[in-house]
Amino acid sequence: MNTIQDSKTENSPISNQPPLRHLKLNEVNLRHNLESDYTEKIEALDKSFDYASNSQHLWGVPELSILYGTPLYEQASDSQKLALNHLYWGAQYDAVAASEASTINYNQVTAGVFAKVGGYDSLCSTLDHESHQEKYHIHAFQNIVSKTKIALLGKQALKLKSNKNSVSKPGNLRKTASKVGEKILNLSSTSSYSELQYKGLRSLSKALVKNSSEYYSSYLLELEKKGVLLNASSKGYFGVANPQPLLQFFAFHWGSSPFLACQHYTYRLTGNMNLKTYEYQYSRYFRELEKKEEFIPIPTAISHYHLLDEAFHTTTSQLIGRDLYKDFSKPTGYEQFIGNLVFYRMQQGFLGGLSLGIASTFRQDAAFLSYYDKILRSPLFGMSEEESLYWLEKCLCQEHQGFHVQVKYHQKMLKNMLRLTDSLDYLWPVNREMRLMKAGGSIERAITNNIKAFLQFKETVTVLN
Repeated sequence: MNTIQDSKTENSPISNQPPLRHLKLNEVNLRHNLESDYTEKIEALDKSFDYASNSQHLWGVPELSILYGTPLYEQASDSQKLALNHLYWGAQYDAVAASEASTINYNQVTAGVFAKVGGYDSLCSTLDHESHQEKYHIHAFQNIVSKTKIALLGKQALKLKSNKNSVSKPGNLRKTASKVGEKILNLSSTSSYSELQYKGLRSLSKALVKNSSEYYSSYLLELEKKGVLLNASSKGYFGVANPQPLLQFFAFHWGSSPFLACQHYTYRLTGNMNLKTYEYQYSRYFRELEKKEEFIPIPTAISHYHLLDEAFHTTTSQLIGRDLYKDFSKPTGYEQFIGNLVFYRMQQGFLGGLSLGIASTFRQDAAFLSYYDKILRSPLFGMSEEESLYWLEKCLCQEHQGFHVQVKYHQKMLKNMLRLTDSLDYLWPVNREMRLMKAGGSIERAITNNIKAFLQFKETVTVLN
């Protein structure tokens, strides 16, 4: 098996010299980010949010609503449609918060690799600053999501916990941000089982990735010295596509190889692009309200400023995942295999389906049936279990307007993904052509999957009752 670097670059994974052009682009992007005040605006909006003051207004265009275009939505009252619009925001940004928590983890893991390579101080500073911003984003999302769900569905209906997963008081935000580690980053002290698994996965990745000890992330080493393990979250766009052991295995690879550290950012860029498919709609709605001098709901404003903040992060993802990896020596066959496996799993778990109840979500509705059921049986709709099952089948198991709205978002995301994969020269055809995502965009296939999932869900509910 070949080593990461070739013979003419024995002590460096860079073919000739540090990529000055890419470092310059990063410095410009970082400077613009530092000069912006979008994070501060999000922080201020977060502190001033209360649901009652924002409850009588749409937070986005109607199609950004749970179960939009379904027979249920068409028969819902104006107040119920408003609630479904707010719950859509809550569902999406609940997932974004989890994704950004994972992003903080992997920013630090990969920055530790770039630090080992040397010459990438400005890039490490960029990733550190972005992680700092993510903490404020996460707090704002968690605050608004929890208050909204409690107001609309009730605390008991969602089984919200008031201790470990509760949101800190806005007045303690800076303290929360500085201590975010163990709670948000999902770090835990070692236990006999987790330590055994951790060491086993690390040993395996070390054996398979040549020179991994030379580039092994300084961040991972620091955690190990403290007796703290980096646990892979089961939530967010990383967790939904990979079981925890596999994601942890990938994390060791991202933290062991310059090429794979870069490859991680193709995954992050996919998350950036998926977010933009619906967040841009919120930003456009914000600008329309602003132009008309009408009331702008705080969640709408936060989406707008988050889009602007994330534009800098997207530029970073593009720079590293699409361009910077080419400045390193060509990956070994094994590194290409891992890079493609990660991409394949992402396609399969994050982009391989079509939700008919949550626009711009490319996963099967099987993952959301329980949530839909809770909404229908909450005081918002007041349905019995039998009534809820009737409407779930009608909304998810037969074609309606909502399907075609989702297909529109799917086609847009697919187009963006194909533009990305065309620039990645190491991908297998199944990944370069986005075959899994293409197949997952079929309405007929989505309905078939929903019928199967619904019958299983119905059987489970019947047994429990």
